[in-house]
This record gives sequence, structure tokens and C-alpha cells, in this order.
Amino acid sequence: MTIMKRREALTLTSLVIGGTVIGSQMWLSGCSPIKKKTDLLSDDDILLLDEVGEIILPKTDRSPGAKDARIGEFMKTIITDCYDETEQMTFMDGIEKIVGLSKKKFSRPFLKLSGDEKFQLIAELDIEAKQFKNENNSNPHYFTLMKQLTIWGYFSSEPGATQALKYNPVPGRYEGCVPYDTGDKAWA
Repeated sequence: MTIMKRREALTLTSLVIGGTVIGSQMWLSGCSPIKKKTDLLSDDDILLLDEVGEIILPKTDRSPGAKDARIGEFMKTIITDCYDETEQMTFMDGIEKIVGLSKKKFSRPFLKLSGDEKFQLIAELDIEAKQFKNENNSNPHYFTLMKQLTIWGYFSSEPGATQALKYNPVPGRYEGCVPYDTGDKAWA
């Protein structure tokens, strides 16, 4: 029977422990991280999404608009980090369709349209998206994705939650029945 010296034991232990930390990806090939595309949306796409969002949730005297919530950046994050490849392609194709529709209908890019022209185009897309849904399509319409992301991003942003909704930064006890008057803001 041989007795292992302390130095040899430490060397073997460090090799075993070091191998589990340093070389773990070699052994866990099925758990390799998913590579995400980070360049899905350009700066021009983000500007376009800000404008689309502003038509959906415009700035008013009582609350900020979607541009104030930087909705284009929010959409970029969600599309890149959360959408699968099919949803990403639907969304990206939608941006191209908006650009093409704007040039076809008004002979100008979407960002160069007047407020009324942008509203008209977005209203038509909203009707198209509702008809698309009514035809029992399993995949969502690209404008439905844009509209949902605009609403979600706006009301979860600081300007949306603190200025468009009633906001209580330090809530007290729970009250299940709070009086609500017509025209009051909803609670954040």
C-alpha cells in the first residue's frame, strides 16, 4: 500500500476541480449556449418602430408617448432575446412591408410621411391584422406583434408606468376595493 503525499493529493484534486470548471463545456456539449443574432434591427428600423409606436400610443397633454419610452429599443431587445426564428422573420418581414407599403401608397419612406399619412397607414395595417386573425391563422400578423410589443413596452417603461398610470412607488397594505372614478388612470 502506497501512501499519497499531500502535494500529490492537492495536485490531483486541483486537476479534477479545475477540469469541472474550465473544461465543463467540452463534457456538456448538449448544453452549449444558443447564439443569438444581435444585428437583427438597424438604427433606421428602430426609428421606424419608434414612429409606429408613437402612432399607436401618441404623446398627449396627460401622458408621454411611445417614443418617450424608447419603444424601438424595447422591441429590439425582445425580438433578439425572446422571439424564436419564425417570429423574428415575421417581424422583420413586417418592417419591410411597412417600408414598401409607404413607398407604394405615398411615394415616400415611412419616416418622411406626415402624421396623418402615418396614421392612415397604421390604421389600415390594424384592420388587416384583425382580418388576418379572424381567418384563423395560427401565426400572428406582423402588425399584431408590433402593437403588442408597443403596449407591453410602454406600460412597463418608466414613463408609461409613472406618468400614464397611477404609480405608488411604496405600496402599503392591500385594499381589494378602492374607489375608481371614470377618467381616473389605471394603477401601475
